[in-house]
Amino acid sequence: MSDSTLKPVRQSLWGALGALLASSGAMVCCVLPAVMVSLGAGASLVGLLGAFPQLIWLSEHKEWVFMVAVVMLLVAGYLLSRARTAPCPADPALAMACQRLRRWSVVLYAISVVGTFIGFLFAFVLPVLMS
Repeated sequence: MSDSTLKPVRQSLWGALGALLASSGAMVCCVLPAVMVSLGAGASLVGLLGAFPQLIWLSEHKEWVFMVAVVMLLVAGYLLSRARTAPCPADPALAMACQRLRRWSVVLYAISVVGTFIGFLFAFVLPVLMS
């Protein structure tokens, strides 16, 4: 079976992984600090920021972080929808691998969407509600 048959499915997996990475950036910039402070781990947060000062940059540029995350989610969603109609190979072992890749892509995409939504709530909605 040619590699071109599985290409859309692999692209959707890579798209979902990219969306998960962008979503993780949104979670780290906005959710992690809020949760740590809420749990009384402010000193641990200061230590974390001392070890990884890039987290401050992410928090200062949260609008860009979320825009990149949303663009990655849109690209991954497009790739997933395109791969959904792609045929799987006739060989049973390859067909099973194809179906497994599709399931993992959908799971990773769903985790990315939920993570980005939670990050959006912590970064933009909750501060407005609390003020």
